[in-house]
Amino acid sequence: MLKVKNLKKVYQEHSLLAIKDLSFTVHDSEIVMIIGPSGCGKSTLLNIISNNDNNYLGEVIFDKSKIGYVFQEDRLLPWKTVEENVRLVNMEGEREAALKILDAVDILPFKDYLPKNLSGGMRQRCSIARALYYGSDLLLLDEPFKSLDHLLRNEMLKLIAKINQDTNISILYVTHDIDEALLLADRIFVLSKRPSIIADDFRIIEHPMKRNLESPKFVDLKNRIINTLERS
Repeated sequence: MLKVKNLKKVYQEHSLLAIKDLSFTVHDSEIVMIIGPSGCGKSTLLNIISNNDNNYLGEVIFDKSKIGYVFQEDRLLPWKTVEENVRLVNMEGEREAALKILDAVDILPFKDYLPKNLSGGMRQRCSIARALYYGSDLLLLDEPFKSLDHLLRNEMLKLIAKINQDTNISILYVTHDIDEALLLADRIFVLSKRPSIIADDFRIIEHPMKRNLESPKFVDLKNRIINTLERS
């Protein structure tokens, strides 16, 4: 379980208060999506949770050890194959475990390919496989499918839902796409403009990726999220 308590972030060089006061919990096996306006501190929040930024006030408590991070860009080493890129994060790990994960994310046939020979979707699958091979207990995703087309993005969302179901990994996912959040999330946090707070918190009970976004319930929920963004 991840707990964030009274988190505050100030960029001292600019005297800029980016995050005013954030407190929330991500439970085991939960998918939490974060939506908010550009510049409100969403990526900053992930950097703090992943321990890439230690200059903040408040508490970040994670009762397990390993956090995986999937960025907007894939960050693959261009001279390494798919398999080599995945295994870099855990050189002591078994090769069979890496191959099993590559199979789970449906890129095993491309294990010997260099990144330049992969599509955008396959490169992101490789990034996800790398985070899983690391042995992550919490997976952070920062708009990882932003550059993908609609159909491919939906396929990747289905993959994330399947990974969550099969592994019970907790997921904290930043997005600008409300439909993406409505399809996948157990909970949606809407952040306010900078300095950010949680303006609202929406819970969804229906199984991820099996939701009719054109139903009255989800149309209403989308409108509520939009209204929250506009007034905050």
